[in-house]
Amino acid sequence: GLTGACSILQFATGGLIPVSVSYFVLNMVLIVIATLLLGKSFGIRTIYCILLSSLLLGVISEWDQLKCIEGEFLYVDSKLLVAVLGGLVEALAVGLILGRGGSTGGSDIVAMILSKFWPISPGKFFLYSDVFIIASVLLVPGKAFVDMVYGYVSMLTFSFMVDFVLLGRQSSVQMLVFSENYEKIADFIIHDMDRGVTALNGVGWYTQSDRKILLVIARKYQVHDITKAIKSIDNKAFVSVSPASSVYGEGFEEIKTGLPESKKA
Repeated sequence: GLTGACSILQFATGGLIPVSVSYFVLNMVLIVIATLLLGKSFGIRTIYCILLSSLLLGVISEWDQLKCIEGEFLYVDSKLLVAVLGGLVEALAVGLILGRGGSTGGSDIVAMILSKFWPISPGKFFLYSDVFIIASVLLVPGKAFVDMVYGYVSMLTFSFMVDFVLLGRQSSVQMLVFSENYEKIADFIIHDMDRGVTALNGVGWYTQSDRKILLVIARKYQVHDITKAIKSIDNKAFVSVSPASSVYGEGFEEIKTGLPESKKA
């Protein structure tokens, strides 16, 4: 992220622009922009996270029990496993912070701004941006190709997991329900599950008879309750469930088309 980019900047300028200076200045600029676009609460939460992270990094780094050194409980010999575990732990932490409307600063701020106005998930942004930043590690003395590979392993793990943490409960599905008792099923979904239902006209080609087909868009975590209710109403019902990668509208996601254009007088 931003820390890696600032590290490369320090190396490229021969130490003229240290990481501490560039990281602080860029973070302040990003916080101001994010506060204007995402609200004061986001800016306050981000400043709080940055201050708390700085404090805890200093405190936790003194605990020998948490250091991954030989002889300690958390020591892991495999560098590949270290990269995977690091990506998982980081994704869980960052995902929880982003999911509560805050950020840890740096590239997190850019990811939140982009995901608010454009249909790009934070994980995808981290993936795209870190591709170039991690490749730049080859410019650092003492680093080799294998270090870049481990960086990519950690990046891929983090990118996919942070989306899983953020979007897990927001994943949607499209359900098609074929049943003679479609009215009872539709009433249950509307009144008990608080989801909309559309009854489509269809023809059973084998029987050549007209029938109603229920089209339902629901959250993934609601599928179990809906299918359970369908079985209790009609155990011979036919149900098709398909993942819906993008659902926009009331009760789901807002359509994102970019920054709003300023109105002309």
